[in-house]
Amino acid sequence: MLKCGTRNLNLNRAQIMGILNVTPDSFSDGGQFAAVEKAITQADRMIQAGAAIIDVGGESTRPGAAAVSEQQELDRVMPVLQAIVERFDTIVSVDTSKAQVMREATRSGAGMLNDVRALREPGAMLAATEAQLPVCLMHMLGQPRSMQKAPKYADVVNEVSEFLKERVTACRSAGVGEQQLIVDPGFGFGKTLSHNLELLRNLGKLADIAPVLAGLSRKRMIAGMLGNPHTSRVTGSVVAAMHCVQQGASIIRVHDVAQTAQALRVTNAVQYGIDDVAYAT
Repeated sequence: MLKCGTRNLNLNRAQIMGILNVTPDSFSDGGQFAAVEKAITQADRMIQAGAAIIDVGGESTRPGAAAVSEQQELDRVMPVLQAIVERFDTIVSVDTSKAQVMREATRSGAGMLNDVRALREPGAMLAATEAQLPVCLMHMLGQPRSMQKAPKYADVVNEVSEFLKERVTACRSAGVGEQQLIVDPGFGFGKTLSHNLELLRNLGKLADIAPVLAGLSRKRMIAGMLGNPHTSRVTGSVVAAMHCVQQGASIIRVHDVAQTAQALRVTNAVQYGIDDVAYAT
């Protein structure tokens, strides 16, 4: 059980995290939910479809993305986060690397911190320690502006594993609760298609470090596997998400909640039995 502020998240079955980007430039849905009312409508839609967590992000981390100031990110994230907390009985995660955004989000009722830079930005570790919320630590090689420029690994699974182990140890030493840490291999963050596939095949190895969050939704790696950059990535994303669940992922971060929830119910029915499906979502 993961304690997310005033709410608990049961990780005995995989849970769905719905992506809510309140940015103008995210790779898949940039600009669609920047207005508060549109964001609220989308959050409601995802909750009704089966999302246990809504992940609100105010800075795009797509390849080549421009940096966003602290105030810009606060202006984008806080009105949406506060509105969701007021309206819905759900866990809200904030997708940020900035210490002040973490603090403001925690004060406003966020139940989880999701950091693509794994608490390596100035003040982020202290902010997470103060918050005492679950923290997702992601692996990224380099920074968004340059991470996809010829990334290289001697052994991608081993190097990602060692990085995540180091960050978990650092967090525990700083005072973040041992049972409050989640790890994310960072599909598409400084990885080629080959690297992503190797991580996908070996995702179960990361579950020995901490519960795993997997985010592959609509990413370029899906188009790469399909062999067509222009095709819809929804079905491919759902299949990849179910593979992650079968490999032991505890949280799957997705855009297409309804389709993923349906696939997850079928996966759980097969694995656990039809009488236990309702418990899974």
